[in-house]
Amino acid sequence: MLKLFEYNWQVRNDWFDWCETVSEEELLKRRTGGIGSILYTLYHIVTVEYAWLCGDLQGRELNIPSFEDCASVQGLRDYSARSRAEIAPFVYAWNGSLEDHVMFDTNQDGEQESFRFGEVMRHVIAHEIHHIGQLSIWSREIGKKPVSANLIYRGLFDFKE
Repeated sequence: MLKLFEYNWQVRNDWFDWCETVSEEELLKRRTGGIGSILYTLYHIVTVEYAWLCGDLQGRELNIPSFEDCASVQGLRDYSARSRAEIAPFVYAWNGSLEDHVMFDTNQDGEQESFRFGEVMRHVIAHEIHHIGQLSIWSREIGKKPVSANLIYRGLFDFKE
C-alpha cells in the first residue's frame, strides 16, 4: 500500500509539472465530466487525502485552505507538500494492526457510518487514481500529452543490493 501512496505522490508532482506548460485559463476552465477544472481537481485530490488521513483516521485538527487561497500551480504544490508532510508519517508507520481499526463518521444525511482504516486507505489511493484518469482525458482534449500513469519505471521497486 505504501508504494501506491508513493506512486500517487509522484504522479501528482508530475501533473504539477505538466500544469506549468499550460495556460492559467486552460487550468481554470470548467470542464465536462469530473468535478470542475484541472486545478480544482488537483485541489480536490489533495484535500480528500488530507481530510481522510489526518482528520478522520488520526483525529487531528485540519488546516484546509479554500481553493481560492491556493488556486495556482505553485499554491497547489505548496498545499500538497504541507499536506504530505502531515500525512507521510502515518502512511510510513502503517502496519497490519491498523487494518481493522474502525473510524466513525457522520454522512451528509446526518447518519452515522463506520469504516475500517484499511478500507479508507485503499479508498484514498483509488480516489486519486480515478481523478488522474480524468486529468488525462482533459489533457488529450486540449492537445497535450498526459502524464504517464505507468507504475513501472518510476523507481518505486528498484533493487537495493
